[in-house]
Amino acid sequence: MSDKKRFPDSEPAGAATVLGLNFAQLIDLLPCYISVQDRDLRILFVNQKFKQDFGDAIGKFCYRVYKGTRDKCPNCPVRKTFRDKHVHITEETVQLSRGEIAQILIQTSPILDGNGKVTAVIEMATNITQVKIDQKELVTLGQSIALLSHDIKNILEGLQGGAYVVDEGFKDGDLKLARKGWNIVNKNIFEVTDVVQNILYSSKNRPLTYEPISPGQLVKDSLALFREKAKGLRIRLRHQINPHVPEVSLDIASVRRMLNNLVWNAMEACINDAHKKNHFVSVKTDFYDDDHFMFEVADNGIGMDQITQRNIFEEFFSTKGSGGTGLGLAVVEKIVNKHGGRIEVASTPGKGTKFTAIFQIK
Repeated sequence: MSDKKRFPDSEPAGAATVLGLNFAQLIDLLPCYISVQDRDLRILFVNQKFKQDFGDAIGKFCYRVYKGTRDKCPNCPVRKTFRDKHVHITEETVQLSRGEIAQILIQTSPILDGNGKVTAVIEMATNITQVKIDQKELVTLGQSIALLSHDIKNILEGLQGGAYVVDEGFKDGDLKLARKGWNIVNKNIFEVTDVVQNILYSSKNRPLTYEPISPGQLVKDSLALFREKAKGLRIRLRHQINPHVPEVSLDIASVRRMLNNLVWNAMEACINDAHKKNHFVSVKTDFYDDDHFMFEVADNGIGMDQITQRNIFEEFFSTKGSGGTGLGLAVVEKIVNKHGGRIEVASTPGKGTKFTAIFQIK
């Protein structure tokens, strides 16, 4: 069927005519990326939204525009449409002209000549970055709730057991027994606080609130929280603070959470190490270079192999089986990344681990 038969002159005026717009103007108003590509994946046409986010791409190869690479995408939907004349849908990670990384949902459709041959492919893409972020948060929240119910159940059983021991101690006038029960209660209060705070931080993408703070004070605050617990576990806590590191601008609450997670992770590494009699956790803050400072948390605990080191920052990855949520170190990395910093890890099985969180001095 010819184009004239498809769109006869006798058809009533459409919305574009009524609004005084031509089809090109309508395409420019669409809130998605429209492009037309030839068989070589060279871009022949783009709408205004495409130009805003990817620049002037006419005459350029799509893979150069989308990813800045010389290699064609292995799962390219445009090439598939040229081969089979079908609509194809895929997701891709691309880089916008301003440097941002984005997730886009792509749909392609063939443009046919009068003989039914594909002469070009029209591609429509929608930026779904925020949708993917929201989706990940919902998945994390759902998994977190499942983990939380399991952990809270165990913690509540611990609290009940500790409360029972306290009651028995008071009934018998045995303060030593009551103190023992209170230690159990106190331990489980700490556990539930830590679990809930990590889950809340992991599932909520809250904005940072920067305030001036001394890195050394943050180290002191974190160690003060764990000092009694470490004493009961016979783990020596020590610190090294360079007093010349100036006050810096940080989101204090989240960096405290980061340090607490690293210290507790180090203490657990010591608890799980049955081969040494004396364990320590060392926390240090110092200059990393002229423009950066660091927090360093080291232990002489059980250590990690290379496979574990590659996965420790993944959400829900845990070396503790049912004894951990796998969120602690994922939260640590998230906090460091949101501050524009980076985190390094060095570990040797049987000898210990060192985490270094590096931040810009500002």
